[in-house]
Amino acid sequence: MLGLVLRRISGPPARLSARSARPFGSSPPPEMSAASVRSTFLDFFQDKHRHRLVPSSPVRPRGDPSLLFVNAGMNQFKPVFLGTADPRSEMASYQRVVNSQKCVRAGGKHNDLEDVGRDVYHHTFFEMLGNWSFGDYFKKEACCMAWSLLTEHYGIPADRLYVSYFAGDAVSGVPADEETRHIWLEIGVPPGRLLPFGPKENFWEMGNSGPCGPCTEIHYDHVGGRDAAALVNSDSPEVVEIWNLVFMQYNREVDHNLRQLPQFSVDTGMGLERLVSVLQGKRSNYDTDLFTPLLHAIHQRSKVGPYGGRLGAGGPGKVDTAYRVVADHVRTLSVCIADGVHPGMSGAELVVRRVLRRAVRFCAEVLQAPQGTLASLVPTVTHILGGVYPELHREQNRIMDVINENEAHFLSSLQHGSRLIQRTLNRKDYKHGVFPASVAWSLHRDLGFPLDLVDIMLEEKEVQVDREELDRLMKESQKVTSGLQSGVPSQVTLDILSLAELHRRGVPHTEDGLKYQYRLDKDRYVFPACSATVLALYAGHTLVSEVTEGQRCGVILDQTCFYSEQGGQSHDRGYFTRDGLQDVVYPVEAVVLAGGYVVHEVTATDYLKTGDQVQLHLDQVHRLSCMVNHTATHLLNFALRKVLGASVQQRGSKVSADRLRFDFSVKKSLDKSQLQQVDRCVNDIIRANHIVHSQELPLREANRIEGLRTVDEVYPDPVRVVSVEVQVSELLEGETGRETSVELCCGTHLLQTGAIEDLLIVSERQTVKGISRIVAVTRRDAKRAREEGQALSQEVSSLSARMTDSAPSSIDAAQRFAKEVGLLSDAVDNTPLPQWQRSDLQGRLKALQRTSNTAVRKLEAREAALIAQRLLEKAGRKALQVDSVETDSLSILMKTVNQLSAAAPHSYVMLLAHQRHSGKVLCACQVPKDSPTLSACDWAGAVCRHLGGGAGGSVLVAKGTGTSGDIAEALGWAEEFARQETQL
Repeated sequence: MLGLVLRRISGPPARLSARSARPFGSSPPPEMSAASVRSTFLDFFQDKHRHRLVPSSPVRPRGDPSLLFVNAGMNQFKPVFLGTADPRSEMASYQRVVNSQKCVRAGGKHNDLEDVGRDVYHHTFFEMLGNWSFGDYFKKEACCMAWSLLTEHYGIPADRLYVSYFAGDAVSGVPADEETRHIWLEIGVPPGRLLPFGPKENFWEMGNSGPCGPCTEIHYDHVGGRDAAALVNSDSPEVVEIWNLVFMQYNREVDHNLRQLPQFSVDTGMGLERLVSVLQGKRSNYDTDLFTPLLHAIHQRSKVGPYGGRLGAGGPGKVDTAYRVVADHVRTLSVCIADGVHPGMSGAELVVRRVLRRAVRFCAEVLQAPQGTLASLVPTVTHILGGVYPELHREQNRIMDVINENEAHFLSSLQHGSRLIQRTLNRKDYKHGVFPASVAWSLHRDLGFPLDLVDIMLEEKEVQVDREELDRLMKESQKVTSGLQSGVPSQVTLDILSLAELHRRGVPHTEDGLKYQYRLDKDRYVFPACSATVLALYAGHTLVSEVTEGQRCGVILDQTCFYSEQGGQSHDRGYFTRDGLQDVVYPVEAVVLAGGYVVHEVTATDYLKTGDQVQLHLDQVHRLSCMVNHTATHLLNFALRKVLGASVQQRGSKVSADRLRFDFSVKKSLDKSQLQQVDRCVNDIIRANHIVHSQELPLREANRIEGLRTVDEVYPDPVRVVSVEVQVSELLEGETGRETSVELCCGTHLLQTGAIEDLLIVSERQTVKGISRIVAVTRRDAKRAREEGQALSQEVSSLSARMTDSAPSSIDAAQRFAKEVGLLSDAVDNTPLPQWQRSDLQGRLKALQRTSNTAVRKLEAREAALIAQRLLEKAGRKALQVDSVETDSLSILMKTVNQLSAAAPHSYVMLLAHQRHSGKVLCACQVPKDSPTLSACDWAGAVCRHLGGGAGGSVLVAKGTGTSGDIAEALGWAEEFARQETQL
């Protein structure tokens, strides 16, 4: 039986035999280069076993908010496992697949960041070699192919290999995987090398629910010539797992029960770095040719000795740890930045920032390498990995720029943080030996300080962080982050078993072509009527035949005119009515696409059952607004590329009825001239009222179109091509010679650009270094924003003229100007208006703010000088001067104290004032520089507490307020306190 299986999957039996592996022996496998190891794997499955080679997906997951990064080879194939892949897409046709996937494990559930460097096998970036079967071959074929590749093609001696399998789980009632055990025995694995393990080691699950199944793992003994069975799965560096074969045969339900899947699949994963270490006879991944060129390059730039492979936290071990950290992290940074994940302040971007800063620290502190070292290693990474991941070659310069800019910013932050730590330690309220956790957390969260760096800097000063409070702050932050990441999932989702049940019942995929069948009639869009039959209802997690009033459900129809949310465009709005019950409306709350079925999420307002006839009523205003903004997004994409150059790459978009958002790669924010050029380019196309053409084409044919813009998505086949002005057929012929907007897009678009009327960029900022986000509005919203910009510009000009023509003669007048500037600044910051104009007005207002602040300071200084002169004339220059003055300004009070102290440097000076509008008592004081016993902070604090308030400041100067009190009594109390402290 096994021979028949082998012949079916691999051709003649001579090519692969269950017992044709290398004889048992103790010699290590022959050495191969990493590139050869990778290509041998891919060629083995592609050429010998008819697998389709699928390129690695980017490390940013496609439409999967549960992941920060792609962390396993199967991530990009989740739609196939879950049955949600678009049936028209190439992915839906996958049966046998092989690839080498870029993976990052540096955040979230799988996080190896802090382990990197401490040992010789953890990495934040690694390559996962994998082969998959989606309803094709299963356990026998997978095991036979794996054994053949390892022992025959890689030449690994069979006696170095051990195999584990699932021993069953009595708690969940899952039986042992005896089928896999018998397959391995038939292949020739000795019983003593075939080891059973429980669910922790040998049962794989995608998450809390979803496809899962037993797995079998192949382990390698680096030593050989012995029985090492006891070391399998014991965390021994001598016996390591090299390949995991997962057999997807169950579905974990929401209630945690297991149900058998309608289609079995295979998901295997083998880490390239570990496999290369085995085939090159190395115990350490860092001793392989994936890392040695990097380690050599690091040594050339550092001021320490060459890499020696040592472990440990101190001495030579610390230096070699730094080598490993930098080598690993620069690979991660290069791959992430090339895929559009830049250092930032949240999510995956925050993780990349931490990776970069950790690498910079080790470069500077341990390796003593100059600034710029990290970026200078990128060409070496490109040399090692660029052959299989060509985006590294394309993006090399940008990667280096991003690393250099972020390194410079971090080094600046280190200086800022050092000053902040010192200021905190100098504060009077600082508790000796215990550093405030809030300050440590702020250093970490806001300035990007690794917490261990904070510990090191404090340790030098014999201080420790309040660890209990810091842990509390970290947990609070994690709760907030996990809440933001999880979002609010749809209550109505189709799982793989429900989709399989729909197929079993013969429910056809939803025909949704009507969403494109609208037309123009005398400049008015006419949308088609749509009648449909209810084919299926989904409530909770179950297919049902009927729902009642108030029940939330998913409705699947035979056809629909509603657009389901995809491609960055919001779903349509509208409602159903049921035949025979036209006055009862079923509002459609969301529309989603799952495995070819369009699911309309509805809260039933009356009885609804399968077989019912319904009329679909589209919210045409909402749809038309989405069409306007989607077509406008295409024009914006084209204009950005035309103005900024071909290097601009789309990194995301969101189209809704009220606005559009567009993320793209660019080194820095656009200046005023660039924003205006983009504005003109888009609006020229709008005014030209070009026809918007669309046509479905085979995906391979569409990809031949010159200038075609695509994003990292799985496209259906055939695919819809949307082109402005030039017909798609002309673009295919390639003879137009005209630049135009042409994209693969499933969205709904205008038929002519003139309906956009106007497009205006109202916001543009860098979300992270190298990625900008534009927010734009169209039609009436754009017109209103232009009018608001014009009105605010006039207000700023008017204020500027008034401030220039009449310099304020009083503090009140100067403060009124300052308040006007502040109010206008808030309006400019928060009102939709042209972004180029916002930047211009913000610059003008900052200049006016400086002018008004200068005027206020000068007038306050003049007022303070007059008050100080009167006090000096009244009391002279005394060693202790405590008095009251008339002013409502704490700033003037402080300036008066400064002037008195300047006139009498050895005097202790305190002034109080009654603030009329608030009823508070203002307090300001200053003490001599050489005051041995009384600090200004202590003096002001005591007096303000006596008045029911509080104060703050430094050793020399302080200020504060009291809630109320008798000033005359307070003056006496303040003077007596100072005399007792100073013995004056």
